[in-house]
Amino acid sequence: MPDNPLAAVDPWDLVAEDYAGSTISVMRPFAVRALELAGLADRPVPPRVVDIAAGPGTLSLPAAEFAERVEALDFSGPMIAQLESAVRAAGLGNVAARVGDGQALPFADAEFDAGFSMFGLMFFPDRPRGFAELFRVLRPGGVAVVSSWASLERSTWMQISWRALGSADPDIRTPAPNPESLENPEVFEREMRAAGFEQVSVVPHTVEMVFADADELLARLTRGIAPLELMRRAVGERAMADRIEAMRSYLTEHYRPGSPLTTTAYLGVGHK
Repeated sequence: MPDNPLAAVDPWDLVAEDYAGSTISVMRPFAVRALELAGLADRPVPPRVVDIAAGPGTLSLPAAEFAERVEALDFSGPMIAQLESAVRAAGLGNVAARVGDGQALPFADAEFDAGFSMFGLMFFPDRPRGFAELFRVLRPGGVAVVSSWASLERSTWMQISWRALGSADPDIRTPAPNPESLENPEVFEREMRAAGFEQVSVVPHTVEMVFADADELLARLTRGIAPLELMRRAVGERAMADRIEAMRSYLTEHYRPGSPLTTTAYLGVGHK
């Protein structure tokens, strides 16, 4: 079992359906920005694209508009099932999805023109291996874009989320800054360069969200969120219901309906 529980497949299997229906809306603006940074729409020849830790298709689906083919890979079978369902619903014939390990990609060397990992590679137990595999499968001249959340201080959305959780369970502590993770742009750039990428840049991108009231915000915080599903499994349904009510009370008191919350991510861009 990895040290970080979110590096294991089980929590993502648990939340796949709700993640596809709810959380993907938070992630989609970052995927659109990643596609812009990669310049997919500007290419004279449609590129071959790989999407690693693809989840339910947050990036794979919009990438299909510009790509000759998108190969999507995730270690969660239920996430891939959600992606395949979305592909069928959209009538896309150029997206293929499979279950696999982003640290040991089942693709040949130099197979793709562009590669992405949206909020996935950041959790890999062996990040250097993940970056190296992404570099390996790109053709010379290819581009990669990888995203990771910025530190908590740059996200009012995550701040209120953790405070609401803490109101429900005093043993929960707001995560401390981790300067060795990809929330540190210097580490992000260093790890991409160590894998062989050149012309590396780490670009911040901020998304704003507005909720009608505390209940709408609570629904977003409690649907498709892997850490909460792990908590539910640990404490049981009755205790979890009590915690959700405590979160509702906190948000009713501390969230002003219609006020904006922001979250920031870093997008690392590298070229081969």
